[in-house]
Formats: sequence, C-alpha cells, structure tokens
Amino acid sequence: MPVERGHAPHLWVLLGRELWRRLRRRLRTGPVYRWRYSGRTPERVLIAPPDLRLADPQIATEIYHGRFPFAGHVVESSGRSPFSMNVSSRAWVETLHGFGWLRHMQAAGTELAAANARALVSDWISVHGSRISGPAWEPSVTARRIISWLQHSSIVLQGAELPFYRSFLKLLAVQIRYLRTMAPETNEGEERLRARIALAFAALSLPAPPSALRAATRNLALELDRQILPDGGHISRNPAQLLELLADLLPLRETYANQAEAPPNELIGAIERMLPALRFFRHREGSLARFNGAGLTPHDRVAAILHHDDTGGAPLLHAPHSGYERLSAGATTVIADTGLPPPWEVSRNAHAGCLSFEMSSGRHQFVVNAGVDDFGPEEFRPLARATAAHSTATINDASSCRFEFSPRLQALLGTPLISGPRHVNAVRNDRGNQQGFIASHDGYLPRFGLYHERELALSADGNVLDGADRFLQPEGGQRRFGGHGDLVTVRFHLHPDIDLYRDAENRLMLKPPSGEAWLFDCPALEANVEETLFFAGLAGATRSRQIVLACHAAEMPEIRWRFTRLR
Repeated sequence: MPVERGHAPHLWVLLGRELWRRLRRRLRTGPVYRWRYSGRTPERVLIAPPDLRLADPQIATEIYHGRFPFAGHVVESSGRSPFSMNVSSRAWVETLHGFGWLRHMQAAGTELAAANARALVSDWISVHGSRISGPAWEPSVTARRIISWLQHSSIVLQGAELPFYRSFLKLLAVQIRYLRTMAPETNEGEERLRARIALAFAALSLPAPPSALRAATRNLALELDRQILPDGGHISRNPAQLLELLADLLPLRETYANQAEAPPNELIGAIERMLPALRFFRHREGSLARFNGAGLTPHDRVAAILHHDDTGGAPLLHAPHSGYERLSAGATTVIADTGLPPPWEVSRNAHAGCLSFEMSSGRHQFVVNAGVDDFGPEEFRPLARATAAHSTATINDASSCRFEFSPRLQALLGTPLISGPRHVNAVRNDRGNQQGFIASHDGYLPRFGLYHERELALSADGNVLDGADRFLQPEGGQRRFGGHGDLVTVRFHLHPDIDLYRDAENRLMLKPPSGEAWLFDCPALEANVEETLFFAGLAGATRSRQIVLACHAAEMPEIRWRFTRLR
C-alpha cells in the first residue's frame, strides 16, 4: 500500500522551534531556576542496575596511566584533569562526561580500579559539579552519566569515605532533578527517550516517593509509544538505535523486577518488538545493515543483546512501519530500504538511501551501503548520506533527498533532511518458495519527472538474486531534465573484503577471502568498476570498489541484472 507524508515544515519553522527550545533550556539553567535542583540528599543507592554493554579491563589500565581511548581518539592527560582539557572531538568529550567507561573499571574488579574510578568521579565533581553549563551538562550527556553512576555505583563507592559518599549522592540527586526539568527540552528521538530511561532508573535505584516512580514510569511509557514503531523499529529508521536503546531498556526491565515493581506494559511491549526487529536487520555474520546512520556494529555487542531474545525462529521478512524488506533463503540474506525518510525532528543522521539494499552470503557481505564513520572527519558525513553512497540508482548524480548543510544553521539544527520522497509503494511479491518485492519512490519526480522502481527476487535456494530497475514517467507527465540529460546510474557498492575479477565471458566475479564466489551479469549493459569508499570500516573510511551501470532513461527505461552463486 502507498505511504504518504506531507512536505517537511519550512526551514524557518524548524529554526524557530529550535531557538525557542534553546531559550527555555538556558532559562532553566540560569540563577532563577537553579534553586529547583537543590533538595534532600538520598541516604544510599538501593540497587545498582546491570550493564549489558561489553567491558574491557585493558581500557581500565589505559585510563589509569592517563590515556583515554574514547570515540576513536586517544587523548593523554599527562597528569592533568581530563575534565579540564580542551579536546576538539565533541564525541570524545561527550563520552568522557558520560562515564560509560566506568564499566571497564568494574570489569577490572581491583582495588586500584575502584580507587581510580572514585578519583575521577571526585575530579569531575570538583571541576563541573558547582556550575551547570557546557557540554558536561547537556541533557543527553547528563542522562548517560546518571545511568553510568547508578550502574557502577558499587565500584565508585567501594571503600569510599563518608564525605565523598555524601558528595556523590548529592550531585547524583542534583543531576536527576536537573534532568527531570530538562527532559522535555531534550532533542527529539533517542536522546529524549534516554532521558526518560535515566529518570526511571533513578526512581527505582534511589529512595524516592511512589509519586516519583509513577511519574517516571508514565513519561517513559509515553515516549516509548512515540518512538518505537509497531514492527519494533525506531522512528529514526536507524537500525543501530535499536542496539543502543535495548542496551538500556533490558536492564531497566530487570531493575523493575528486582525492585518488585511492575514494569509498564509499554516497556515490555517495546522490548518484545525491538528484539525481533534487531534480528531483522542482522546479517548472518552478525553485523547490522547500514541504513540511515548505522555504521560499524561489533558482532559481539549484537550477540550480547540478542542473548536476551527468547522468541527464536527465523527473523521476520517484512517491516512495513519501519519501511524495510528482507529476503532470506539458503545462506543468502538481502535487506532493503523501502520506506519514507524519517520525520525531520529525528533526521539529523538520515540518509538518502531509498530502495538501496545489502546482500550477504554465509559469513561474508558482498553488496553493502557505504555506512558512516561515527568518529571520522565531519567532511565525510555529507558524502556518506548521499544516494550515490548507497547500492541503488541515481538520476543525473542527484540524491533522492535534500539536506540542510548551511554552516550558519548547522550549529542550531545539525543537518536535517528537508525534502525527499513523499510516496513510497512497497509490495511483497513472494511466489512459491521464491521471495521478492516491488517498490518505487517519487524522490526524483519534482526535478526530473521520473519514478524509480526496483524489483528484487531471491530464488528458493538462495543461489540467484534477480533485480530490475525501472525509471517510469507518470501518466500524462513530462520529463524535466533541463540541460542535465537523463543519465541513470545504478551502483552496487562492494564490501572491502571482496575481490573482483572478470571471467572468460567478461562477467564480474565477486570473490570473498574464503567460501563461494558470486557472478554479476547485466546482459544489456557493460558493467564498469569504479573506486569508492566504505565509511564503516573497522579503522574508518576504507577504499573499496563498486559495480556501476549507466545509461539514459529515454533509451533504456528498464535495467535487468543478476547475482548468481558459483558452485
């Protein structure tokens, strides 16, 4: 069935809302409001919630020696306070102030690690505890810090003297009151949901009146209803968000149970939907498909979360609310984007990848999207978000979506998606044991007067993937190419581990380091090979190659191609 959404709000409307929100946030951190964050200091931490994120004791050793390996950067403190250092990487700064690295000290389990954890928390309190300002007190960072301090309170408070014990609990309470006030002003999407998660953790882990737990539970339930779609996807359409949110929601569910409190039905329902959705996006070798801001996803992190999935069985093949399709047969998996762009409020990391797909076979990925390098150079971000960085088609090298990259507005709005496809049709086309779908979008209709339609079909044994890309003119419509022509380019980005050869018949052979190879064939066009970048590599952006088909839509409105496994 067709999916529709109206035009994104005018850019000035977005700017006005953001300025008004920032003004409210500034007022609530000013002298008039600060008295609201003082109050009674809790006597103790009732329970330390579990932490499902993987820990590495070696990182605790690095931190002890003054080396802080966060967010793709290693910063040496050289005896100085890391909380007073001026570091250009915002991701590094946010990771430092979020205190998630306490899990590595907890994993070390030594008295030395506990003393170092306590010293660093004390250092943060001295530097930032008396003034609410700067990146350290951004609501999203504060939410992460509250969760981390609660989860690892046992290692921080191990052997602590009474003055530090009281100071820790006092600052923890101040942060909770602050976040409770700021949560409505937090950025839409994952950041606001994590603020609600942090407040629910706090209401369960510290002595609090029943009204505080009821309010935290109610607000959490409302936010889960807003953000978790009926098929388990997140409104950002980013598969990696499921991994991050489940790493907090699963311990929260356990904390409700440990405190003999009934978790809200919305929490239970969200988790039960999100776990199958996470499996939907996972390739057989363990990583997540790269759509709408997803980059490198370590296999062990995905496995650690899915360990809590009791549903079992094969993943779903259809995620209509999230806008994705999955084909799976034999050892082959295909995952495709067949949905509208996410709402503008959560589109800061959205990509123009409509109708793109990824294909894996066994333990190897063959066709991929370029993904993102979460900690790489900022100038790579626009390239990674463009349609040309995805395994789909472009017209005249244009993207199917437009983004706001104005330097003046970027500090306020980021780089939201401001226009894109308004209609996406996606219909399953399963016949017998063959799986397939037909999908189309109108992202190119306003500029070029054409729809892009893609049909994929996977054979019952998973050995053949047939594809067709069509460029259709609406009935009674006219092409609007101007001086650009009607050049169509279909790209298939290859994983860097895949080697590429030509066989005796000039067909392209895709060869992994081990296992079975695949042939690519397009009878009507010569397949060219070009260089590209795979942004989601373990070491950041990595050189790779792409198969490229090019023609003019007027001369060839349909391009058929095929991937065949070699036995």
